[in-house]
Amino acid sequence: MMRIAVIHDWLVTYGGAERVLEQMLLELKELGEVQVFTLIDTLPSDGRAFLLGCPVHTSRLQHLPFARRRYRSYLPIMPLLMEQFDLAGFDLVVSSSHAVAKGVTTGPDTLHLCLCYSPMRYAWDLQFQYLRETGNMRGLRSAVIRLVLHYMRFVDLRTAAGVDHFAAISHFIARRIRKAYRRESVVIYPPVDLEAFQPGDARGSHFLTAGRLVPYKRVDLMIDAFRQRPDLRLDIIGDGPDRRRLERNLPDNVRLLGAVPHAVLRTRLQEARAFVFAAEEDFGIAPIEAQACGVPVIALHRGAARETIRGLDDAQPSGVFFAEQSVEDLLGAIVEFERREADLTAANCRANADRFSTPRFRQAFRAFVRGNWQAWLEDRA
Repeated sequence: MMRIAVIHDWLVTYGGAERVLEQMLLELKELGEVQVFTLIDTLPSDGRAFLLGCPVHTSRLQHLPFARRRYRSYLPIMPLLMEQFDLAGFDLVVSSSHAVAKGVTTGPDTLHLCLCYSPMRYAWDLQFQYLRETGNMRGLRSAVIRLVLHYMRFVDLRTAAGVDHFAAISHFIARRIRKAYRRESVVIYPPVDLEAFQPGDARGSHFLTAGRLVPYKRVDLMIDAFRQRPDLRLDIIGDGPDRRRLERNLPDNVRLLGAVPHAVLRTRLQEARAFVFAAEEDFGIAPIEAQACGVPVIALHRGAARETIRGLDDAQPSGVFFAEQSVEDLLGAIVEFERREADLTAANCRANADRFSTPRFRQAFRAFVRGNWQAWLEDRA
């Protein structure tokens, strides 16, 4: 039986990365004894079932002032804290990393595999987007942030050298890994709970978007587009720091519904005419959940959406793309959707979504771990 350490950046909610972590743990527990290491753990006692009873070890961040609410403020010292985990005696280390998890130190007798959600986004190609969205393009605070991000790029690049093999969550992220780290990676798409999202009886007349209300999701762009199409209705599901700003000037044909229970989200998806998606995402689960419900997607032709949605040039299309994050391009895509709506069948959408099932993830992750472990043993023999 192997001794396995799983490294996860932080455990503060049950989100997309934690759903992936759950499936990783299910697979790894078949190989040996699994322990989890993380910078900070604030999960409630009734929200820990996905950890499958694995022991959880935290860093000193757990006890620093205000860390439970403002843990991201400690970003500059996170790499140092991650390096303090003593992983001697573990045969296999698997990092689940979108920030600093891959930065643990391992010896020559330990295999380190990394499932990378992305190189640190705000330190690399999305630095200027981050500065704009936080209002820090100029001034002393901007200079300090830029200096910290400069330091984090060096740290992120250095820690990549300690990973033996990378897996990326999309080809989009594989290209980002190649650009930032000059490393190759295999692609393992994250698991989507397709059983929980099934096609409904018939699509309705309203358009829908769902997700956290943050600037890069460009919900404001969708609102402005539908403002010019008062004959159509858009419902927005989600909550976040952008909510108050977005609520100030909603047209009559746009409703902001806030956060809703999972069952309500599923019903609203099943009843939607189309799902609208204007963000550049590393993967993006919401458009796949929509397609699983038999609903086509109108999406920005960037990021992983190009991999998870089949455009109108495909023999079995499941969505319509628009090229730029502009009102004009989105309106043009809506018109094209109306023209080709009959081609975007529920069967096409569901068939495309089936490519991202949980069993498919488990199979690919199993092959990644066991294949590299076997090669590691043979190399050491």
